[in-house]
Amino acid sequence: MGGRGDRDVPQSRGMEADDAALRAHYERGMERERLSDGRGDLEFTRTTEIVLRRLPAAPALVADIGGGPGRYALWLASLGYQVEHRDLMPLHVEQLTADAAEVPGIRAAVGDVRDLDLPDASVDAVVLLGPLYHLTDRAERVRALRECARIVRPGGPVLAAAITRWAARIDGMLRERFYLTYPAAVDLIDEIDRTGMMPPLHEGAFTAFCHRPGELREEITEAGLEIMDLVSVEGPAFILGDLDARMADPVDRSVALEVARAIERVPELAGFGPHLIATGVRP
Repeated sequence: MGGRGDRDVPQSRGMEADDAALRAHYERGMERERLSDGRGDLEFTRTTEIVLRRLPAAPALVADIGGGPGRYALWLASLGYQVEHRDLMPLHVEQLTADAAEVPGIRAAVGDVRDLDLPDASVDAVVLLGPLYHLTDRAERVRALRECARIVRPGGPVLAAAITRWAARIDGMLRERFYLTYPAAVDLIDEIDRTGMMPPLHEGAFTAFCHRPGELREEITEAGLEIMDLVSVEGPAFILGDLDARMADPVDRSVALEVARAIERVPELAGFGPHLIATGVRP
């Protein structure tokens, strides 16, 4: 794992197993194309518009932590931002380095969100769009958020994404019908709802943590950040069976996005979609 200095991140045996499963999942190289279908378009479009509401103007320096193969880093650079990209997976760093060969303003390196190699108060904003749901221990999630609070300048935003508590039931069971391919899901889904712990259902999957909106708020506050906003990302359109076609049609696409915007802060609906994004600010 990447880290500040030569210190290793302490881990329990359970965390080591989670990290091994996580590495095995991402070493398959599938993350690079994850946002290419209709659901990916919905997630990416909504995430970028939410992030842009809070970012300082370019050419501010943005830390893209847990940035995967770099879809968001490349997008930020295209807008004139300077980007410090860190990801746990060497493959992702290699992919972004290749894709950004002729793109100015991106510096990518292997790094662990729990122990970043970036100096205190050295970036203008942080986007944390993946790591929180990979950290199944609450103390580790707070530690990660504290690292983000450490590296951002006072007044700077930290935008943190999470999987919602009911994504496994609504997205996995209802939309994808996981129970047909993975019958064990039927016996696990109540426990996932109760604890937020989503175990790997098949080879190549990883354990994930699914947040309630209030839990995400509490963790960000405990990390020393002031909560400025918390929104639902995709809204209900993610469940549509014909979402690819709708996102390809200008009118249907506009309606899907507008519905998501209209209900993004409705408390009763915040946990319905697959993802949340919370914005915390360093005092």
